[in-house]
Amino acid sequence: MKSRKLSRTRRRAAILGAAATSVVAGVALLPNWSAGAAVVDDPKVDARTKATFQRLADAVFTDRTEALVDGKQDNRGKPLTDGFSGDVTLSSKQNRTEDATLSSLDQRKERLAKLGEKYSKGSTAVTLDATNVKGRKAKVAVTETTTLTYEKVRGDEPKATGFQAHHELTFTADRHGNWQLTGIRDTDEGLAVNQTARPSVAPMVAATTTSTTPSAPKASTSYPGPANAKNFTASGLDYKAMATYAKQYWSNYNTAYPDFNGQGAGGDCTNFVSQALKAGGWKHVPGYVYDYTRWFGNADIQSHSFIGVNEWSWFAQNSKRTTSLANVYQMDVGDVLQVDFDKDGSKDHTMIVTSRSRGVPYLTYHSTNTYSRSVASIIASYPTAAYYAYRT
Repeated sequence: MKSRKLSRTRRRAAILGAAATSVVAGVALLPNWSAGAAVVDDPKVDARTKATFQRLADAVFTDRTEALVDGKQDNRGKPLTDGFSGDVTLSSKQNRTEDATLSSLDQRKERLAKLGEKYSKGSTAVTLDATNVKGRKAKVAVTETTTLTYEKVRGDEPKATGFQAHHELTFTADRHGNWQLTGIRDTDEGLAVNQTARPSVAPMVAATTTSTTPSAPKASTSYPGPANAKNFTASGLDYKAMATYAKQYWSNYNTAYPDFNGQGAGGDCTNFVSQALKAGGWKHVPGYVYDYTRWFGNADIQSHSFIGVNEWSWFAQNSKRTTSLANVYQMDVGDVLQVDFDKDGSKDHTMIVTSRSRGVPYLTYHSTNTYSRSVASIIASYPTAAYYAYRT
């Protein structure tokens, strides 16, 4: 590595030291290690306990991020989550879950290295958004913001990739009022590089096929892809504007359009890509919202082809606005990648290419909000999925 990060033990000390100056709900993050709480029927979650919830969440997701940087689990220092005891801890079951997650991420890092991708360092921060307590259960909503710095393996990679993910953590109190983290649920679609669960995604609107519905061919994921240079002037589209739009709104959504993130299966991914394509010159085709040969979207109304994964594919092919690429590594700026995670024939997710480095496209997308993630990383995370690449 060109830049070596702090050891896990030193990082743990740094985080615990920084906690003293952090503030959650206006209260300093102070150590909360006492184990002698009195027996309580309905434990209360005060600001100090919320602060410790936040610190434990930060430790969990930092451990996951660092698994992609450090290499094999045996070579890492003690996980940050091991520094918690007493009033707020991981349950034994959740501890085993996190061990399995870190092991899975170690394997992902090895797959990434074989594809020519490494991270020189990682940074994760967690903010506490809301806490809901009922009896001995506490539901804690948090936002994770993670950045991974690319190690210069190829030489001209983007500086970094990153994402914002939302999670719901469940804490359960024992009879003494001590809290254990007993569950973590991703409330986005679960497409972050440090998440291991298979995405539970589906088309945003019901996909109904007929004998005349266009069917895109699958793209190969073998590296490198055969040469297929993109002509950036032939179509009259502004591909740079597409990339600029996606980079501008990857986390701060454009209020001129509805936000479908968290609104059920499908999320905001295709809506976001359609906006970027529109910014680069794709023109509206007005008509009936359910007609996949129509394409339009604004703050008030959107065709299903503007917001639906499969419907967008049907429109793109039927209108001849796209052609299919044989290999995902042929994609360039402004091209679109779709994924069918369970290979059931119904596409689940849409992303747009915002940069390219020595034969590797980098993607930006919503649900989970992500920028400059390499196609190699997507493939390493979902090696059994089916992929569809579109030249715009």
